[in-house]
Amino acid sequence: MHELGITQNIVAIASEYAAGAKVRQVSVEIGKLTAILPDAVRFCFDVCCQGTLLEGATLDIIETPGMGRCRSCGAELEMAQPFGTCACGSHELEILQGQELKIKTLETEELCV
Repeated sequence: MHELGITQNIVAIASEYAAGAKVRQVSVEIGKLTAILPDAVRFCFDVCCQGTLLEGATLDIIETPGMGRCRSCGAELEMAQPFGTCACGSHELEILQGQELKIKTLETEELCV
């Protein structure tokens, strides 16, 4: 389950960028072609947040569909895995999107002094 390590890294990066502020919400983009299971990341998130600035934060996961372009005919097609066959019969596909793993937004509590 590599999602545990990925989730630990998400929490560590978000904690660093929060600069001491309590984090309310984290939004993460995960591409369909990454072999990362969003449900497993959700499952790990609360455990990984315990004792950190993210404890109690919500996790929003945006799943990016896999998209590719055929190098033979130029057609664009949706991809469920990082390989496939174009309608023209070609297997030469260029991946356009779906391999993303990004922290998109981080919502923190405003500190009042």
